[in-house]
Amino acid sequence: MGKKKVFVSGCYDMLHSGHVAFFEEAATHGDLYVGIGSDKTIHELKARKTIHTEDERLYMVRALKSVKEAWVNSGSGVLDFVEDLKRLQPDIFFVNSDGHTPAKERLCQELGIRYIVSQRIPHGSLPVRSTTALRKECLIPYRLDLAGGWLDQPSVSKYCPGAVLTISIEPDYEFNDRSGMSTSSRKKAIELWQADIPEGDKEKLARTLFCFENPPGTKYVSGSQDSLGIVLPGLNRLYYNGDYWPESIESITDRDLLGWIEERLWLVPLSPRHAEYDVLADTRINESDAQRLSQAAEACWQALKAKDVIAWGKAASDSFEAQVAMFPNMIVSEVSTVLETYKSKVLGWKISGAGGGGYLVFVSEQPVEKAIQIRIRRG
Repeated sequence: MGKKKVFVSGCYDMLHSGHVAFFEEAATHGDLYVGIGSDKTIHELKARKTIHTEDERLYMVRALKSVKEAWVNSGSGVLDFVEDLKRLQPDIFFVNSDGHTPAKERLCQELGIRYIVSQRIPHGSLPVRSTTALRKECLIPYRLDLAGGWLDQPSVSKYCPGAVLTISIEPDYEFNDRSGMSTSSRKKAIELWQADIPEGDKEKLARTLFCFENPPGTKYVSGSQDSLGIVLPGLNRLYYNGDYWPESIESITDRDLLGWIEERLWLVPLSPRHAEYDVLADTRINESDAQRLSQAAEACWQALKAKDVIAWGKAASDSFEAQVAMFPNMIVSEVSTVLETYKSKVLGWKISGAGGGGYLVFVSEQPVEKAIQIRIRRG
């Protein structure tokens, strides 16, 4: 009957031992075929140019002994390999945990292809490698809000003051553009500081980043939770009262608490928001839901400090429901479909950033299927 066909797809820029180990693991299931994202596709998804051109990347991947054949994918976007997949008709589609998306899994179900999600397994004693970790600018963190998102906008906090809770995320993964992880603010930080957050007063540095991203005349002001969430390490409570900058900031960098949060926080990748996505359409901002959002964020803060995972999960979900009540476009069909499959298995949920795609964020004591975990910057 011959060996099974195994398909993988990705960027494979700055080829390293992690890529080779991934290919070797995939090849244990059969003959390995590799689809490579084009330069154009990667620029659209990552908002950056590749280090190596698609021709160079294709040459290097084809040279690996574990690879039977490789090509540049013919499509675009997250599913740039659809036509190539239909042509190849593989038995298995193999992905890393950070490369998993529900859209890929659904496509495989439709085409009758077995879908396998692998964890990063380094070769022998070699370290775990990722392209992100090898890029100089990767030392600048991302940001994730845990509760209270939108209260950093005066249009919301004018109805009821309240807190946005953020954590600074070490860049172990290269999160896609338009995925609610403050990638646009992070790119501005890279413009300013190149490799990492400089030494100095963190709040002043965050204000510098906020002003750099929002020069005079900016039509839509990016919330300061983005710049503060990137620059301030640890867990932060940013209290807003009708202004773009918080009235007060409270930070926790206790290693024990941050480790406790990391162990119970899970991110399931979705597709990035579509370019035409408009979360501000059909908004219904009102005092009642702003109060609900504020109260949920405060409950979340108290739960985290008390290490009460049940209360944290409930507060996260309550915060998300209050957000969606005012900004219904945060939920699109993909988000709703995937969320329903997890609700009964976790303690709480939300979506990264303004929604519409990105990452579903779950609170759970138990491992969450096909999810990734993050590290919080300590200092």
